[in-house]
Amino acid sequence: MLETEQTVDFEVAEKLGLTKAEFEEICSVMGRTPNFTEVSIFSVMWSEHCSYKNSIKYLKTLPREGGRLLVAAGEENAGLMDIGDGEACAFKIESHNHPSALEPYQGAATGVGGIHRDIFTMGARPIAALNSLRFGDPNHPHMRHLIKGVVSGIGDYGNCLGVPTVGGEVYFDPSYQQNILVNAMSVGVVKVGETISACADGPGNPVFIVGSATGRDGIHGATFASADLTEDSAEDLPAVQVGDPFQEKLLLEASLEIITTGAVVGMQDMGAAGITCSTSEMSAKSGTGMTINLDLVPTRQENMHAWEILLSESQERMLVVVKKGREKEIQAIFDKWDLECSEIGEVTDTGRIEFFRHGEKVADVPAHALVLGGGAPVYDREFSRPKYMDDIASFMPEPVSDHELVSIAEKITVSPNIASKKWVYEQYDHTVRTGNTNTNDPSDATVIRLKDSEKSLAVTVDCNSAYVHADPYQGALIAVSEAARNIRCSGGLPLGVTNCLNFGNPYNPEVYYQFVNAIKGMGEACRKYNTPVTGGNVSFYNQSVIKDRTEPVFPTPTIGMVGLVEKPAHRTTLSFKASGDHILVIGPSPSNIDGSLYVREILGKKLTPCPEFDLDTEFKVHETLTQLINGALISSAHDISEGGLFISLLESAMAESIGFSISLPADVRKDVFLFSESQSRVVITVNDQHLEATEALLTEQGIAFQRLGTTGGSTITVDGTGFGELDQWTDKYQNALSNILDQ
Repeated sequence: MLETEQTVDFEVAEKLGLTKAEFEEICSVMGRTPNFTEVSIFSVMWSEHCSYKNSIKYLKTLPREGGRLLVAAGEENAGLMDIGDGEACAFKIESHNHPSALEPYQGAATGVGGIHRDIFTMGARPIAALNSLRFGDPNHPHMRHLIKGVVSGIGDYGNCLGVPTVGGEVYFDPSYQQNILVNAMSVGVVKVGETISACADGPGNPVFIVGSATGRDGIHGATFASADLTEDSAEDLPAVQVGDPFQEKLLLEASLEIITTGAVVGMQDMGAAGITCSTSEMSAKSGTGMTINLDLVPTRQENMHAWEILLSESQERMLVVVKKGREKEIQAIFDKWDLECSEIGEVTDTGRIEFFRHGEKVADVPAHALVLGGGAPVYDREFSRPKYMDDIASFMPEPVSDHELVSIAEKITVSPNIASKKWVYEQYDHTVRTGNTNTNDPSDATVIRLKDSEKSLAVTVDCNSAYVHADPYQGALIAVSEAARNIRCSGGLPLGVTNCLNFGNPYNPEVYYQFVNAIKGMGEACRKYNTPVTGGNVSFYNQSVIKDRTEPVFPTPTIGMVGLVEKPAHRTTLSFKASGDHILVIGPSPSNIDGSLYVREILGKKLTPCPEFDLDTEFKVHETLTQLINGALISSAHDISEGGLFISLLESAMAESIGFSISLPADVRKDVFLFSESQSRVVITVNDQHLEATEALLTEQGIAFQRLGTTGGSTITVDGTGFGELDQWTDKYQNALSNILDQ
């Protein structure tokens, strides 16, 4: 039976993930009942993954312009910020959660490949990669399998592609036991004015598919990403793509070369929904259409149906629109790089995408009806405050005696969420293309030195999902603020944000409450720091359905932030530099241990309020910190976050093997002062020469501070109590997680 003759009704549409109302709307848009290929097209383009139908209303409330933004959010494949001297930074973060939960190696690898393609399709060369990873209990054998697969997939793909993985974060929590999160970020650089748009201008211009041949891997991947993981999800393995980093490397170089010819009209990566997505989005953006002959698409499997070719998410593929008459130039470049390059159609003025197979028109759909902001549905779901937040409001911590402080500090230090992640990052090549990167000296954000420039980029990914779970609004405020604080501590000025919003099922009112309030907090913080949101992605349905129990992950709005370090002298690291330097902590003194890892993991109180936070105070600390750095007054800076003050001091001490001795204020509870995660605090070190000027500036700006002690020696001393040799703490910190994962 021909595909256009297949009977389609709501029962078929429902199996493809469409609701009855959506199917009826499709029939109305089409003016007839769609055939199977057409309803398959709508099913992926109207999936949550492609249409953002349950999130777009609130995403539009985020600040989408301002600062140094060159391209409004959503206009291109990635965000673009002006970094001066005629250069721009392109950056974006996206998720590959469900594929990684089923097939961790390929799921993570193709996530890395896809995000890099978003960067170089704009004409920018990727210079760095970061990632944010969330796992369940690393002591569980299956979780160790997932961790090892994900890390290997990220490392192998990035190393082969030649883009260094320079930063990231790894968290562990039981909420991710069945549904891990894999968020990948890419950062690239391009000359201003030399970017390429994802458009399809000019009726009559030819359309090329370039890169790998099309197979059956990844079919309905977008739909798969828009549903819950269940015990039967392993049957969806064909929805997981297979990557080839060597092919991507060739595609990267060829794509950047064809841009220099001036023959390229538009270009877009084939990510979710493959040919369907790239043809419809490029056409809708330009108000044009396309005719595509699927017989001309190179395939690596025989007898593929039209819908299989259209929905395949085979990796390392691009759609390129070329100026008519310039085809041979483009073909010659791809031939040089030994890449498939096939002309498969042309741009039209119909506003429709028309697909042909074996001489038959198998689909004819209006482009605008498929895309975000066009005809795709927009929903506003019901939401209600989660019931567990009532239990959080009644939290009361129990005091501990001072003699337990050393034991508590040891337990926090070896927690998988605190201990060194060297087992992970040592598998990444962070030194490739060293002309562009400098990652040897530890700082709160990764600093990327730009080739032939005095400037550097400061990049980071941040989110403490336990905070967001406790209070979605304030937790998101903190996620953005910590990212900005990390960039400030490294000597940079925050420029812009990309986000990866990982939540559970949006049809769950409590999950949707988390989403709506996290967006509110994120938007408020971004406006405060003048860091517009350049784009990213929403990943719903991150939860597991096991028999009759549904468990959403902790709400995880991961923040990717880019900043600019104007001068080499501004580059600031976290390490203690010399013996005898004064240790100061700036910012408000903590009054409680709310939200801390100390409470959650050591005291066993899972339902705890979010840490103390005030946005105005935070911003004031940022501004003052920049003045201290630009005035060359301080030797190091390290923010206080997970683990509290003690962990910040320990990390600064371990970096150069310089111990410290501190005395705590007389009027504080010692465990609160050492392990609280109250925000807006930074540890700085200052030498004798600059101490007076530093304290004068802090006083002038109204920033609270306390002089704690000095650096030096090979031991740690707190309030006269010897905590032992620094090298013993270093050994525990460096090996705790590795000992678990090497089992």
